[in-house]
Amino acid sequence: MKREASLGVAPCAAALAAALLLLAPAFAQDSLETAKRHKLDEARRMARENREAATRLRGQETQELTKLHRAERQLNFTRKRMSLLQRRRRNLDQQLQGTRVDLERSMLSLDQRRQQLARRMRNLYKYGTARELEFLLSPQSFGQLLARWDYLVLIAEQDRLLLEDVRARKDEVEANQQRLQINLNEIQRTAQRTTAENDRLDGLRRERESSVLAIQTQRKNYEAAAAELERTVHSIQRLLQNLESNRKAETARAKAEGRTPQPYSAGDFARAEGSLEWPLHGSLVGHFGPETHPKWGTVTPNNGVDIEAAVGTPVRAVARARVEYISEDYGTYGQMIILNHGDGYFTLYGHLSEIDVTVGQEVEAGKQIARSGDSGSLKGPILHFEVRKGGTPLDPEQWLK
Repeated sequence: MKREASLGVAPCAAALAAALLLLAPAFAQDSLETAKRHKLDEARRMARENREAATRLRGQETQELTKLHRAERQLNFTRKRMSLLQRRRRNLDQQLQGTRVDLERSMLSLDQRRQQLARRMRNLYKYGTARELEFLLSPQSFGQLLARWDYLVLIAEQDRLLLEDVRARKDEVEANQQRLQINLNEIQRTAQRTTAENDRLDGLRRERESSVLAIQTQRKNYEAAAAELERTVHSIQRLLQNLESNRKAETARAKAEGRTPQPYSAGDFARAEGSLEWPLHGSLVGHFGPETHPKWGTVTPNNGVDIEAAVGTPVRAVARARVEYISEDYGTYGQMIILNHGDGYFTLYGHLSEIDVTVGQEVEAGKQIARSGDSGSLKGPILHFEVRKGGTPLDPEQWLK
């Protein structure tokens, strides 16, 4: 019995072992597929996270960049209001000065007429009407009577005119006093609005500084700002290429029509290399070429130079040109002007606070075209200056004195 049992167990064990050998490849394949699925899921997760990170790093979708751009737009608007209020205050001051002069002149004239009228009234009171009757009835001929009558009528007319002149001068003084008070009230309201705008400007400056600091100290925000700068640089590249194409087309039309091309395309700019005046004077805080962040190693392009200058410093054209393009808000370049110097040469002025020229305007070398600022800048108040040949950036330090 035992021998039969052992013989029965052996075939079962052998069958089990054979089954396990047959199933082993299937188990191994399942394990491999499971591992591959895990790797695929992990790759998908990483891809999703990378896409989300890329989305977060898009310039305008980053919270601090959005706050910065909003603050800069409000700063530009407030600065314009401040400029308008200051001009209005200067005009009101001039009007006030003129009104005061008119008032003093009117009061002096009124005083003179009143003194004259007072003397006349004293004489009338002193001599009374009897003297006039005596004067009228004492002539020895009818001709003398008529002459004296005409004389008395003339005196009465002069008295009437004197009285009317006194009244007119009095009305003029009162009108000037009223105008003076209106000017004073308007100046007071303007001063109050200016003070409110100043307070608002200070608050916006602090908000902007806070946003800039957050961008400078947080890698994510700084990389987003760098990415937006890259996009702005490419956009300017396309813009300048379009401007150059337009210039060539305009020159071709002028030649075809027998017209002389615009004087700004005289070709003098190329000969001015190394001798151009600086658009403003200040320390260079950014040089031509790629710039590497000292902490994160992020590389950003700089197609020009950055000149440190207080907000409001006059910016001047480096050479004779035509104003080709103006923008109040051109991405990371802020307020910007592009001048066309002819033969495909352009100069660009960015991060401005005010623009003093219009598109199409001809400007001479040294003419003030704008005021420096910090719009779009992460380096503080600077002027960003570029020299371009078509869409190709050139090192401005090789063109400036």
